[in-house]
Amino acid sequence: MRPTPLRLTLGLLAPLLGLAGPGTAGAAPKISAQSIIVNPVPTSLSVRVWTDRTPGGNGGANYAPGDHIRLFTSVNQDAYVYLFNVDPGGNVDLILPNRYHSGGNFLKANTTKVFPDAGDPFTFDIATPYGLNKVLALASRTPLNLDQIASWGAGQNSFATVNVQGQDRLAQALSIVVTPVDQSGWVSDTASYNVVAQAAAQPVPVRPAPAPSVPPLRPAPTRPAPGSFDRDWQTSFERQARVDDVYAEYAARLRQQGYRQVEVRRNGNGRRLRGEFRRGPERVTLEVRQQRNRFEVKVTHR
Repeated sequence: MRPTPLRLTLGLLAPLLGLAGPGTAGAAPKISAQSIIVNPVPTSLSVRVWTDRTPGGNGGANYAPGDHIRLFTSVNQDAYVYLFNVDPGGNVDLILPNRYHSGGNFLKANTTKVFPDAGDPFTFDIATPYGLNKVLALASRTPLNLDQIASWGAGQNSFATVNVQGQDRLAQALSIVVTPVDQSGWVSDTASYNVVAQAAAQPVPVRPAPAPSVPPLRPAPTRPAPGSFDRDWQTSFERQARVDDVYAEYAARLRQQGYRQVEVRRNGNGRRLRGEFRRGPERVTLEVRQQRNRFEVKVTHR
């Protein structure tokens, strides 16, 4: 769940020196010892963020590579919520807003948003590096301009590319973003989770058996899934599915092996998806084509 960060030099001295920009109301934003942006001004607005394994609190949940994770956030007043994930390597993802159908970041008061939700054509899959991840939720009564932090670029990328790395730089950049905002109009919260080699077993929810009218599942791909994508690989199979679902399946396998998606494009009347992935200097292309119920999947090193 990591778009690739780009390098960008930000003017970071203002929040460090406590300088307020034009139009600032109240005290300047603060950066805590844990590199988290904090509003020093009391506000009636509140935001909460948590994971599906920490419904009652902020931390301690363990996930292993390949596990799915869902993130929840709620506000007590109407607000725009910006959700970031920082992994142990300092990679930063902007989770909300995004271009999926559930990717709007305006929340009504006393509502909870889950991402991804049941209607999204993908899952968030845990990947290495191992260690502590932090999720930052920033809520504001007015929309924020994140041009210094993230950019969509060309194409139809569903997630923005984040232009900063590291939790401390994210906090500093966000301090600049909220400086012009009424200081009583924003607030932040954090949650954390660990990526470990073997997560503790989780209760499996009981699901009712499907009704007899439900057609049986189609078989998995006719060719076994690769153990590694470290070389060119391709397969073809028939399945009753959407091209988005098949693409998400193989993209998740690439992420589990340390690759990070930097771009995805849709062509061929929506029946062809082509994604670009990177792992260090390695560049890999994932292409999924659909013709009726037949799919062709190809992984190519560039």
